[in-house]
Amino acid sequence: MANLAEATSSQQFEELLQKAGKSLVVVHFLAPWAPQCTQMNDVMAELAKENAQVTFVKLEAEAVPEVSEKYEISSVPTFLFFKNKQKVDRLDGAHAPELTKKVQRHSSAAVPMGTGVAAKEDLNERLKKLVNAAPCMLFMKGSPQEPRCGFSKQIVELFKQHSIQYSSFDILSDEEVRQGLKTFSNWPTYPQVYVNGELVGGLDIVKELAESGELKNTCPKAITLENRLKSLISKKNVMLFMKGNKEMAKCGFSRQIIEMLNSTGVEYDTFDILQDEEVRQGLKTFSNWPTYPQLYVKGELIGGHDIVKELKESGDLESVLKGEN
Repeated sequence: MANLAEATSSQQFEELLQKAGKSLVVVHFLAPWAPQCTQMNDVMAELAKENAQVTFVKLEAEAVPEVSEKYEISSVPTFLFFKNKQKVDRLDGAHAPELTKKVQRHSSAAVPMGTGVAAKEDLNERLKKLVNAAPCMLFMKGSPQEPRCGFSKQIVELFKQHSIQYSSFDILSDEEVRQGLKTFSNWPTYPQVYVNGELVGGLDIVKELAESGELKNTCPKAITLENRLKSLISKKNVMLFMKGNKEMAKCGFSRQIIEMLNSTGVEYDTFDILQDEEVRQGLKTFSNWPTYPQLYVKGELIGGHDIVKELKESGDLESVLKGEN
């Protein structure tokens, strides 16, 4: 099928995006061992038949790590949507109806904005979910680890100084959210801070709250989250925060780290971050570690997949898990 391709290298991936130009490109990040990926490949093949103007690309996440890391792919299946070589949307998980809806919406995006009432309602629903994704949500340019404008950097520093726990959304990664949230909140600039789904304001207001001592009172749930995270990472001597659980890992990195831990014979417990969005987002900021899985020993972060792999290869993993190092 002419509009169904496979990318086996970073160069091939970039060439496919270049070739598509302004047309929609849907990239399926997959793993051959995951049955849900096989299922979604079949869905994608059907969509390719019905949407000849859209390019569908299969990419094995672990085989092209530089692309997976660039777009923070940490579970499969994940779908990214591109136009003009820019990412415009993302879908995590095997959700065929949602994939179909997103393909239809983005492939018909040439229709002038505001002409589709249903599309506008869909966006508003999405924005409602996003502003309520965590008790304290920051919509910013870039990420807390890499802010991409001075105002975003200042607000991140303020939150850090006042020990505010929050989740963030990079508005540069999604033009639809970037423009839609301005209208949704009637606030024309970024960054924007929301608490319990309600707009607090931008940098100037957060500065005023910090100076008056009201900032921590404005984010009461964030403090509760910090205490909860401290309790979770110390629940057992060895705690693994992963996608899935011991019996069923839901991404390749989690599966591999489980195998490495099992080989030591050391007891450990797991927490499925897919079941708790507040913990999933909050722990990234709390630990200053942006990806999963994350391994903790006696409440201290050891690291992710690569660090555990290095410890195993050096023969130090078991002693680290036992707290001997």
